[in-house]
Parts: sequence; C-alpha cells; structure tokens
Amino acid sequence: MRVDQAQFMEQGYLILRNVIPAEQLDAIRQSYEVLVERQKAVWARERQPDDPPGGVWETHQQPRLSHVEELVDRSTANAVELWLHENTLGVAQQLIRAPELAVTEMMLMCNPVHDHPGGTGWHRDFQPATQAPVVGLTEDLRANGPGYVQWNIPLYDDNVLWVVPGSHLRVNTEAEERQMAEDPQAPLPGGIPVPLNAGDGVVYTNLIWHWGSNYSTRLRRTIHGGHASIAPPLYAHIFSPVWDQQLRFVECLPAATRQTLERMAQLLSDQRDLLESLFRAMLDKDGDRFLRELAALRPGEEGRMVCLVMLSKVVKRMRLVSQPEVRRLPRAERAKIVVHRDMLDFDENLAGRFSHEEVERIWQRFAVLDAKLQADSEQHVSWSRSGKPSRYIVNEMPANFGVAEFVASWNDRQGAS
Repeated sequence: MRVDQAQFMEQGYLILRNVIPAEQLDAIRQSYEVLVERQKAVWARERQPDDPPGGVWETHQQPRLSHVEELVDRSTANAVELWLHENTLGVAQQLIRAPELAVTEMMLMCNPVHDHPGGTGWHRDFQPATQAPVVGLTEDLRANGPGYVQWNIPLYDDNVLWVVPGSHLRVNTEAEERQMAEDPQAPLPGGIPVPLNAGDGVVYTNLIWHWGSNYSTRLRRTIHGGHASIAPPLYAHIFSPVWDQQLRFVECLPAATRQTLERMAQLLSDQRDLLESLFRAMLDKDGDRFLRELAALRPGEEGRMVCLVMLSKVVKRMRLVSQPEVRRLPRAERAKIVVHRDMLDFDENLAGRFSHEEVERIWQRFAVLDAKLQADSEQHVSWSRSGKPSRYIVNEMPANFGVAEFVASWNDRQGAS
C-alpha cells in the first residue's frame, strides 16, 4: 500500500481503505474477541469491592485492552502480526523517514456497557509536563517529519473519531481555546468526522486535535496503537515500545514475527545503551563526548533542542523510579505512582544502570533547562488528557538557549557537582 507523505504532513492524518484485507477480517475479529474475553476475566478478578462483577468492563467509558501482547497465544498470533503487515508497518515506514521502526502499544478500544455521550472531549495526545512545548514539537515535525504515528483500525464500522486537519503544525487558535473553555465536547471550528468502514484505518500524528466523540453501546472493536522511530536520525517524542522488556509472549508467535519483534527489542536496548553513554558524559561534565553522543542520537541540527527537552523528561522519570523507597515497593505499587505506568520497565532498566545519587547529579545538569521550561505559576490546560495543572509552558521553547548554552549551564549553575 502506497501513501502520500506530503498529504500526511499537510493534513496530519490519512484515511486508508482495507488496511485489513477483506479475506483476513473475520479471522482477526475472532482472535480479538478471544482476547476481549480473556481481558474481561482479568478485570473481573481485579475489580474493586464497590465495583460491579465485571469491574472495568462495566464501569469504564471506553474499556480498552492496553496490552494485547499479554493476552495472545499461538491461536491469536494474527492480532500481533497485524502490526507488522505491509499495510501498517509498511505505511509507517513511508511516513517516518527513519531506518528502523518499532511497534509501540498494541491495544483494542471497545464499546462501554452504558452510553457515554461526548466521549473523551477534544485533546491532543500531548502533555506539557511530559513532552516539549508545542512550538518545538511542531517545528521538529516540519523539519524532520514524524517520529511516531498512531492508528485506529476498526473491526466494525466506526464513526467515533473526529479531527481538525492541519492543527498538528500550529498552536491553538483563540477560537479553539474559547470553545474548549465553553464546552470541550462540542465540535471545534474546522473539526470533521473520520468515518471508517470495517477493516479501514486512519493513521495520524498525536499532535493533531482529535476527539472520541461518542462512546455508545454500539458494538465497537477498534484496534489502536502506533509505530515509532527507534534509531537515528529521529528520536521519537512519544513513548518507546512498552513490551520490549516482557518478551515472553513472542515464544508463541511464528518464527518470522518473533524475529522481527526480537530485533525491535534489541534496537531499543541499543538505544538505552546510547542514552546511558550520553548521561555518563553528562556526569563527567565531558561536553565534547556529550555532543558526540547527542549527534549520534539526533544527527540533524534541527530538533536537537526538542531532543534535549525529551531527554530531560526521561531523567525526570528515572529520578522517580530510582528513589530507594520506590524501588522497595512491589511492582504493582510502583506502577501506580510513576508518570507513565506503561514505561515502568523502560525507565527502571535505564535508571538501574546508575545509583540514585548519580541520577540526581544527571538531573542537576538539566536543572537550568527545566527551569526555563516552566512558568512562574501553574497553568490549567483544558485540552490536556491529565487534567492536572502544570507550571510547564505549553507553547514556546526557551528563548536564546540552545545546545551550547545547555552544556555551559552545567558549570554556570552554582553548586552543581
């Protein structure tokens, strides 16, 4: 399947027909229904005392299988293989101009037991506290193309998603901010529905305005997930794959699928090695070695500051999971307090290569940059999925502060070790 990267860059999304070939649709439907039943059993076991018997299945506005890989076996391997198909991974390779990609999340979105009109409300899949400011991300996207794309692929006809074409390359308009303040569940100016037939797909950037408009009881089984760059020249600004530390599931997959996923996991391990080396250069205050490592991670000059901002977020997560009192907690408890529970294994693997004291020293190297990313007071971002106020600046990157100033700040900061 051939796609138009220029059109994707202009619109922020593409509608693709028959992503799942017609002759494969019934088999994939059957596999995912098996996985739904397995997840429902998990939710029933994990329900809280005041929950109905089905737990999340009965209470959530959009019951979601967040980790399909934890549910598959040999008979349902096609649920994973779909993510490596020429119509998915092949399309992502045309849109993301990087030599190596990986599957990120492998999910399934389902209909609720009760109607939830208004759905999610309009949002971008972006939070100022965990990513770079919008202007940095959009400039990086313009210069280098996407480092990550995400998908909705319905197994039954689906008209839930709306988008605002072109909104991925700009900050919010005054009209959008006004509408979000008045009613985040009403159509935004320029918003359009994305009707999909069973087996079709929409591939889009997480920066685009989008809306899950109506979670009704109508049967919904919509595959959701993404692909991201895992090798230079693009350091993706969205989450790394969440399954690569839990590779046991690949044992039940066909050999070719298993080998592809194992290679992706190895490349992610290589990426962690590179990050470790970069952070050790920072520990040593070796600016020349740091710049070489940064150039290896992000060869192009454009987008390097965005890369640095994203690295600061990585270290911030490492700082949390490296705390001795957090390390002593059971895994389930650790997952509840981290910034992204799906990234727990990735963060702990990287943090585990350093002592807590070393992680704190690395964080000190980012202190000046982190301060420049924050405002004087907390801001409420009406379209943020977290719903939490944050001091992190939404739109603008730090002025007159580049890579050279970042390296110089290690020594300029009083008391920095």
